[in-house]
Amino acid sequence: MVAPQKWQRSSMFTFISMLTVTIVIATTIVSAITPILLPTNHPLIWESRYLATGFIFVGCYLAIAIGKIPGLRIDRTGIALLGAGLMVASGALPLEDAYKAVDLDTLTLLLGMMIVIASLRISGFFSLVNAWGRKHARQPLVLLSVVVAISGFLSAFLVNDAICLVLTPMVLELTLALKRKPVPYLLAVAMASNVGSTATITGNPQNIMIGSFSHIPYGNFALALGPVAIMGLISTVILIALFYRTEFSDNTRLEAPAVKTHINRTLVLRTLIATLTMIGLFFAGVAPAKAAIIIGGLLLLSGRVKSYRVLNEIDWTLLLMFSGLFIIVAGAQHVLVTPGVISTVGRLHLDQVPMLTALTAILSNLVSNVPAVLMLKPFVEILNNQDKAWLVIAMASTLAGNFTILGSIANLIVVQKSAASGVVIGFWDYFRIGAPLTIITLIIGMLWLSV
Repeated sequence: MVAPQKWQRSSMFTFISMLTVTIVIATTIVSAITPILLPTNHPLIWESRYLATGFIFVGCYLAIAIGKIPGLRIDRTGIALLGAGLMVASGALPLEDAYKAVDLDTLTLLLGMMIVIASLRISGFFSLVNAWGRKHARQPLVLLSVVVAISGFLSAFLVNDAICLVLTPMVLELTLALKRKPVPYLLAVAMASNVGSTATITGNPQNIMIGSFSHIPYGNFALALGPVAIMGLISTVILIALFYRTEFSDNTRLEAPAVKTHINRTLVLRTLIATLTMIGLFFAGVAPAKAAIIIGGLLLLSGRVKSYRVLNEIDWTLLLMFSGLFIIVAGAQHVLVTPGVISTVGRLHLDQVPMLTALTAILSNLVSNVPAVLMLKPFVEILNNQDKAWLVIAMASTLAGNFTILGSIANLIVVQKSAASGVVIGFWDYFRIGAPLTIITLIIGMLWLSV
């Protein structure tokens, strides 16, 4: 009976998704042809455009939240690009305005950071970090603290998703070599990367966008949210140690076997100097996008590593997804965000830290953190203290990523990489620690930013 029920459920979801896609495309076509068939100021033109924009916006965000359209072989990037095209086709946004909607600062900063991270990985820098962890982590609790510190610190300055890609196999290999349970340490990688990335503009994709939108100086951002990240990392160690008391009450001295690593020390030094220079430029007030792309470009000048090796590691699909999302949100903002909507949302008191924190956290778990930030953008622009609002959104959208496995891409990377090696992290394994950690860190962040 189970198999037929699953098949029926799958068929139902496929039917609903196909019906939704049909409605979205049909309303888009109607919106596109009504200006041709009707007089310029006919009310049906605006009504059809409003309806089509609403269907495109809601349909795309639901599909992005799910990660696919059941029955079709399309991923989040494809959905974002399809939605952007439909926004232009419906007339919600002229093509010229669609070009302007794409935030090039965000894309440039992301691209530059990806080049830097790829260069660090290829040089062998992360292997050195792994070797340092092996040498200094002599007890289980110390090992946990080291994993949290490394994951949190690196994620604060380099995009957390990329840090999880690099650290997960390393932590998995180390814990298995030490004959320890890998799950708590892998949870530490994911949760610490989310918490640590709260600290700076370059910690994660949503903070990169917020930095571009708000123009808050890098140093000011770090001063505002760095303490929240530090307190959050301490909370991460405490909670994981409490939930895995058996693992961490053992004071057995850990002896990790030596592992041969292929490290180009000249390349590591060169890449590390470039990375530290970039971070220094951030704090010196140089526009993050400018600093990242210049340093990234200079790192491609190498006599040891062919540039295509670095560029092959760039997540081009992520850049395309961001471009599509910018256009979808701009179209929705142009048509759907009327004075009446602004007035209604204004009554929610988004200028109050607790309310904005709660709304951001809920939205981030419903549609994911990047789309949530984009959805909130039009309403932040009408607030008196926009800098405070953006800091609250950065804090809440990032920390909310720890609530469930699906809360952030970083979590999914750790879970999928672990599963490929035969280590399964279940929904409950994550949720029983992630949910209280999210609530605790959100309260910490809310209180800190309310001062």
